[in-house]
Amino acid sequence: MLSMQETGCHNLNFVSPSHVVAEILEALVIAVDYGLHIPLVYNTGGFDSIEALTLLDNVIDIYMPDMKYSDPIIARRLSKIFNYPEANRNAVKEMHRQVGDLHIDPAGIAQRGLLIRHLVLPHDLAGTENVVQFIADEVSKDTYLNIMGQYRPAYKAHEHEHLDRGLRHDEYQRAVELAQAAGFTRLDKRKGISRFIF
Repeated sequence: MLSMQETGCHNLNFVSPSHVVAEILEALVIAVDYGLHIPLVYNTGGFDSIEALTLLDNVIDIYMPDMKYSDPIIARRLSKIFNYPEANRNAVKEMHRQVGDLHIDPAGIAQRGLLIRHLVLPHDLAGTENVVQFIADEVSKDTYLNIMGQYRPAYKAHEHEHLDRGLRHDEYQRAVELAQAAGFTRLDKRKGISRFIF
């Protein structure tokens, strides 16, 4: 972590870190003593326990969770996860309680807050409308929201009826419109990251 800071990294990004929270905390005690000061990012699939997140209060600067599904049956069928929406929503609310909305410095670099990612799936399998409405109603309409359109079928996706093709442009556009209708104005606007089928 210290060597990455010395090379000029803007932050340290812990990717899928839920199973190593204790080790991260142990390492940070040492790193902070030696001068670690750049923002810490918790980059997660969003299936995090409240107990683990509580340990990270006043430690993590930026939370970057996914909100993958709004329907527990679809989450179970596609990702073999029980109770994903409820656990995910509780985790996201706790993350927002800790760090609030995303703050970006004048150079455009995130310093603290919550950034949510939502991957749009074909045939609305991700339940985008329910996801964005939950964020608007129970988190914050000022949430920085990345509506992602880069789904590509891979591995065994062809075995799932509705996942065997890429996302269509109209499906992605509808997801963006749903987010805008829910009151979101802080939508990631990067271009060229997705290719759609028509």
